[in-house]
Amino acid sequence: MAAKAKKTAVKKAAAKSKKPAAKKVPVKKPAKKAAPKPTSKPSMSLVGKAAPAFTMPLDDGRTLSLKDLRGKPAVLYFYPKDDTPGCTVEACDFRDRMSALKCAVVIGVSKDSVKSHAKFKAKYGLNFPLASDDSGVCEAYGVWKEKSMYGRKFLGVERSTFIIDKGGVVRAEWRKVSVAGHADEVKQALRGL
Repeated sequence: MAAKAKKTAVKKAAAKSKKPAAKKVPVKKPAKKAAPKPTSKPSMSLVGKAAPAFTMPLDDGRTLSLKDLRGKPAVLYFYPKDDTPGCTVEACDFRDRMSALKCAVVIGVSKDSVKSHAKFKAKYGLNFPLASDDSGVCEAYGVWKEKSMYGRKFLGVERSTFIIDKGGVVRAEWRKVSVAGHADEVKQALRGL
């Protein structure tokens, strides 16, 4: 009986020494940062529509406007960054293939500075102007997009090309361009104009 009383006393002592259970408080997880939103509208085809007007500074200090291109077909190609592997291959492909098509004007466009364009053009002997978009031309053509690299989201230029006819109408477009063979596709499309 003494053993039974001892066990009961131990249980009572243990119960008294226990602290009251803490209330469970829901843990708030840190809010996820919203991914940056693209500043352009979803890509809608511009084919058959008037090309969005623009005025941009060129690598040689001049400016170029859409109205300056009237009377001659133009290739407006947008690329992410000067002197990077894919952009260099694309620029050199246009350099090598477009010289045979003297009927069209080729213009490379990125958000890089005029100074960066001048260095890039000189380094690779590009035979066409590079325009610096500092006024929302990428947004007007719907090529300023949310991109992702190594799990990081950011805004950048989606590689795209537009053929504008001599009247200022977009006749062909390529979005999410794969560099290999692209200049040849553009060259073929220009033959029909």
